[in-house]
Amino acid sequence: MKGSISRRDFLILTARGAGAAIVSYGLMGCATDENDDQVVNNVSFNHGIASGDPLANSIILWTRITPDTEAELTVSWEVAKDQTFTELISTGNSTTNASKDYTIKVDVIGLEADTSYYYRFISHGVTSGIGTTKTISNGSPDSVKLAVMSCANYPAGYFNVYNLAAQQEELDAVLHLGDYIYEYARGEYASENAEALAREVLPATELFSLSDYRTRYAQYHSDPDLQLLHSKVPFITVWDDHEIADDTWRDGAGNHNDGEGSFEERKLAALQAYFEWLPIRPWSEGNNEEIYRHFAFGDLVDLYMLDTRVLARDQQLSYADYFDGSTLFDEQTFNQDLYETERNMLGTEQLQWLEDSVSVNAGRWQLLGQQVLMGEMKLPGAIALNAMSSSDYEELGGLALLAARIEASDPTLTAAEQDYYAENSDKLTADALSLLSFPELPYNLDAWDGYATERDKVLAIFNEKNLVVIAGDTHNAWANELSNADGSIVGVEFAVSSISSPGLEYYLGISDDVIESTENGFVSLIEGLKYSNAKDRGFLTLTFTQDKVESQWHYVDTILSDQYQTLTERSTVASSLVNEPALILTTD
Repeated sequence: MKGSISRRDFLILTARGAGAAIVSYGLMGCATDENDDQVVNNVSFNHGIASGDPLANSIILWTRITPDTEAELTVSWEVAKDQTFTELISTGNSTTNASKDYTIKVDVIGLEADTSYYYRFISHGVTSGIGTTKTISNGSPDSVKLAVMSCANYPAGYFNVYNLAAQQEELDAVLHLGDYIYEYARGEYASENAEALAREVLPATELFSLSDYRTRYAQYHSDPDLQLLHSKVPFITVWDDHEIADDTWRDGAGNHNDGEGSFEERKLAALQAYFEWLPIRPWSEGNNEEIYRHFAFGDLVDLYMLDTRVLARDQQLSYADYFDGSTLFDEQTFNQDLYETERNMLGTEQLQWLEDSVSVNAGRWQLLGQQVLMGEMKLPGAIALNAMSSSDYEELGGLALLAARIEASDPTLTAAEQDYYAENSDKLTADALSLLSFPELPYNLDAWDGYATERDKVLAIFNEKNLVVIAGDTHNAWANELSNADGSIVGVEFAVSSISSPGLEYYLGISDDVIESTENGFVSLIEGLKYSNAKDRGFLTLTFTQDKVESQWHYVDTILSDQYQTLTERSTVASSLVNEPALILTTD
């Protein structure tokens, strides 16, 4: 029943966090090393500190300790309202060991809403750096400001985007939409400059075991820019595919091949490492698979972090399965499979949770934090299949139109048009004409376009709500107006570029001199698309007020040097007014 909470849901909600993170209730005394069974000569906090999953009265604190010898380590923490830690709010101590990869998570409860705090960890006489964090409002905030980012590939370049985000003022939280790490081996995806930048991945092999994933997380957490951002702002995270393997779905992945062992074992190892190394509040002890959850920023924003990847996703469709060995595309069978009513992205249980949650939450704005593009992104089939560039499609389409006009003896044909056709008609080969006849197709079957029926179900949940969707995954920035099955605009989508992973400029070989015309071409070809950035690395900020939501994209000019500039000339602002989902764009 809509709005109801089942017994199972109640048990999950009441058990959430129980035993999975140390609970800190307040002032509990200082840590000592008197009960340590083993002597540790030296420890260090090489991987920084972090906070996450902020609520109005609690927040997760995280760190990882590096010992000089394997041992059971005592760790204490301090939370204060002042940087000198004279006004302590919460203290305590616990232990960690190799079974937890020496990570420790503390759920500090009993805090004040909408309040900033300082925190630090201490172990064996060594003190970590000082972090700042913030609880969220439980009242009526004037505004909520969030930074949104995804897709950080360590060997591709420096994490300048994290550094730029750390300079933002008055952030309430960072929303990380996945691909926090990448699983590839050394020398593979986007690694052309890794050796020169001293950013070759560890371990050198592709990630399969728990030890592999832990080692890669440790390398990422050694990055100074990631450490800086984690130390300043609480994160709210969700995974995408590369935390496990490329194009992950419920029972497999595009980058998990025969001879690579059990995918299930690989997945569980990857998810365990994720929960160890990220400041995320688990549902319950040992539950590393359920990650969807809700955050209420007072009565202004209800945030739903979804899992579109692991729990229920059916395998992605592949265009290769709909060709008969020639250039003939089986459109009928493709559409039957695409619009299959039982085709899942979220799955029945998560979808029901979302519907129940939305029915009882009354935030001014409803925000979906999830991984992949929700806006319908259909392109002419020849372009969607990467068989033809947009410029070639435009040229050949123009020639085909001229051919039809000539055949019909169109009296409006000019001499210049006839001369142009005579000089270029040889380009209209049989293969080119076949490609031009392809129907419009989704450009990315790994996104919601590949799960269209369930997308309609999600959008229907937010009928007459102020819906905002955010997405990552594509490594490029987009702004979409979201339409339901009837064609009515029901929400907006802001999609973020990547932190360092290459985008369409890399895959399609788009040069700088045509990048803007290519972006404009996407906007003109795709209904509902209002903005595209096909080149730059960056993040976006979302600012919610009672009257509107505003998204601003922030870009850096390079990731190949740790000295960078902000690309202010490429910055764009998009906004939507309350009860008016149409997008308004402003380019600086």
